[in-house]
Amino acid sequence: MRTALSVVLSLAAVAAGSGYRAPAPVVFARTTIDIGVHVRDIEASARFYTNIIGFTEVEGFNVTAEFAGAAGLTDRQPLAVRVFVLGKGESATKVKLMEVPGAKIAESDNSYIHSQLGFRYLTIYVDDMTEAMKRLRDAAIAPVGGPMLIANDPSGSRLTVVRDPDGNLIELIGPSK
Repeated sequence: MRTALSVVLSLAAVAAGSGYRAPAPVVFARTTIDIGVHVRDIEASARFYTNIIGFTEVEGFNVTAEFAGAAGLTDRQPLAVRVFVLGKGESATKVKLMEVPGAKIAESDNSYIHSQLGFRYLTIYVDDMTEAMKRLRDAAIAPVGGPMLIANDPSGSRLTVVRDPDGNLIELIGPSK
């Protein structure tokens, strides 16, 4: 019977003879990502992400038509980007909202996560699902589903799915207090 060490050594020998090279480790400057969201009504979306979800608006920025076109972001449309954060510092999650007035907009099918390809939902972890549900009720926003207890979650977290003003799915996860 072969030992685990002999199997590993055999595999290493095969790999060495095949010209296989282990990939270099990937190093990231930050381990969080920012997400850009094109919205129909920037004010309605700003209210949703701040008042309902709990993001904080920070200083945004502008992108010139020339830069946006050269970068492949728009067809030479300028962008005024409003930035909203969860947390503080460089590692804070950022949602960048932008509206392009007069742009031709293709509607997304946000019926379900499997209705079309692409990024389908955001997951946001809340400290208190009871408080999150109160903010939703106060804003007359009905959940798509939930809050539902997440099976096998020792913290007792619940899942609630809502839609932002453009119909994008937002998954809220957290304990009820």
